[in-house]
Amino acid sequence: MNFKRTLLAAALPLTLVLANAAQALEIKFAEIHPAGYPTVVAEEQLGKTLEKASNGELTFKMFAGGVLGSEKEVIEQVQVGALQMTRVSLGIVGPVVPDVNVFNMPFVFRDQAHMRKIIDGEIGDEILDKITDSEFGLVALAWMDGGTRNLYTKKPVRKLEDLKGMKIRVQGNPLFIDTINAMGGNGIAMDTGEIFSALQTGVIDGAENNPPTLLEHNHYQSTKFYTLTEHLILPEPIVMSKITWEKLTPEQQELVKKTAKAAQAEERILWDAKSASSEAKLKAAGVEFITVDKKPFYDATASVRAKYGAPFADMIKRINAVQ
Repeated sequence: MNFKRTLLAAALPLTLVLANAAQALEIKFAEIHPAGYPTVVAEEQLGKTLEKASNGELTFKMFAGGVLGSEKEVIEQVQVGALQMTRVSLGIVGPVVPDVNVFNMPFVFRDQAHMRKIIDGEIGDEILDKITDSEFGLVALAWMDGGTRNLYTKKPVRKLEDLKGMKIRVQGNPLFIDTINAMGGNGIAMDTGEIFSALQTGVIDGAENNPPTLLEHNHYQSTKFYTLTEHLILPEPIVMSKITWEKLTPEQQELVKKTAKAAQAEERILWDAKSASSEAKLKAAGVEFITVDKKPFYDATASVRAKYGAPFADMIKRINAVQ
């Protein structure tokens, strides 16, 4: 009898361990950017914090470098709950949640500092809520700084006219295609993973993105001119699958929100350091950084702001009013 009781007592801790393991919810986070990229580093820290603060009830695994597919493919997996979290470009969200297109408008932000003030304030939170409240199947938690997008091309763009007829890759959003077209180029929608070979084979003449992306994805090997148009300054939301969100307790939901907002602040510090070092490396690799008069580019895109901006007139006024 005593022998049985001892066996039972010995088995109890194991039973508890198994019960806890069964309850642990694994959060798989997918990223198109490679390991070491500012967003990836901040998101990995988010995962460590979640694991620790939840006492192991939440576990975290990062899949960086696009190993689980393109952003579009990843979003589809998050929507059905096969993946739990990702960071998504607003270009992909725009066609489904039109309200976010206010951030996708060319030259809607004066500069990076202006954009950061917006996403840290009530307008930023409102746009996150609009994503969450939409039929997109995602809960938007925080903003990553996606950098300032400029043109990188095989031939130099020193003035607006130089862009004429150039085939420039953009994210798959009609607004972005129209922006490049309005500036005289030819906007071509394409997944990130296809850009490298498209540049090498001459399918496109250039693309538009920030210095870390130009460096990390090796696009600088084909494009030696980087024109500082600053036509888009895009924040990017961290999102969680609604299916996963609804499995969390209210306490866990609060923890996820808080941890994501902490990642927003951390990524910014990492981003600024990465941008500076990327610029130095690109210049050392022979990339010429070209400063241009932005006004002609701004004026050329007035038609895009007129076409897409009407529904956001009030929001744009609020954005402009933020000093």
